[in-house]
Amino acid sequence: MIERFYTRRMFALFLGCAAVLTSLPAYADESCTIRERMVERLQDTFHENLAGGGLHGTAAVVEVWASAETGTFTVISTDTAGQSCILATGTHWQGVSRVTKASGV
Repeated sequence: MIERFYTRRMFALFLGCAAVLTSLPAYADESCTIRERMVERLQDTFHENLAGGGLHGTAAVVEVWASAETGTFTVISTDTAGQSCILATGTHWQGVSRVTKASGV
């Protein structure tokens, strides 16, 4: 029962990301940069905090950053060299009710 719940949730997240990828352009001015700069920009400019993420094979980490204040969200991928690129952006974030702040980022 629990596996079914998480499978549905992951599938819904995948569909949401796919919809965003096909409908919204990435930030044109700085879509790839070092992770530290990307995190600083997401936190300072868009008031987004780390909402979740996971490994993409052995070559990258995919993260979702979201703002409970503004409803915006950003999906980024960071490679093993520390280079982060924006995969998708959106509005009207419908995630968990509490977005956690990343510590030590």
